Amino acid sequence: MLNVKGKWALVTGASRGVGRQISLKMAELGCNLILQSRDKEHSERVAAEVRAMGVEAISVACDLESPMSISKMLMAIDETGKNVEIVFNNAGLMSKYFENYFEYSIEDYRQAFAVNCLGPIMIAYHFLPKMVKNGFGRMQLTTSGIADQPELQAYACAKAGLDKFIKDFAVKLNGTDVMMNEMDPGWLRTDLGGPNAPNAVETVVPGALVSVLLEDKKSGRWFSAQDYTGMTLEEAVNKALEK
Repeated sequence: MLNVKGKWALVTGASRGVGRQISLKMAELGCNLILQSRDKEHSERVAAEVRAMGVEAISVACDLESPMSISKMLMAIDETGKNVEIVFNNAGLMSKYFENYFEYSIEDYRQAFAVNCLGPIMIAYHFLPKMVKNGFGRMQLTTSGIADQPELQAYACAKAGLDKFIKDFAVKLNGTDVMMNEMDPGWLRTDLGGPNAPNAVETVVPGALVSVLLEDKKSGRWFSAQDYTGMTLEEAVNKALEK
């Protein structure tokens, strides 16, 4: 299992939900964190939590719907001089649920793709070349198992685009110590998943971490966090090695 103590990780959508759970667990493992949220004040609350655990933390604000805002955030991260070796592209935006699924507009699709697909890809293109140059890196992008629901088609299509990006890039990364995989958190009771979801947000750990803790030099895989619920981190990583 990869030792992340002293390394720097970027977590998008870190102020709540899955991002907060990932941040807390990575801090427990000794990983320093750059925490993104739309409002810096929100991620600073999590930063205070993880600093109390003995790691360093930096808060950054970014509107992931805006390429300009993403560029400014990436520039600000570069200016810190921190070597970001792990990226959790976690932030997402759930589309409106359309009972009449023929009512979707192009604007619904544009917003869904901007936040759930194009933003993560923009971040990936920023960090991947540096990881490849340095010979090490971990990139996890958050996907979704939503299928056969045209009521949520914009969100589902955006995540499908992300899936394709990861799978095609895998042929260039396989066999190297730069790994990029994807994680499906499952249907969780979060602001995104809503109050009727069957799973508590805490169930996302340890499964939400396994793809970055592996050392088998394989990319392009889909990990379902709910497959690892109730396991220790070591048990989860050992199970993930079977994929």
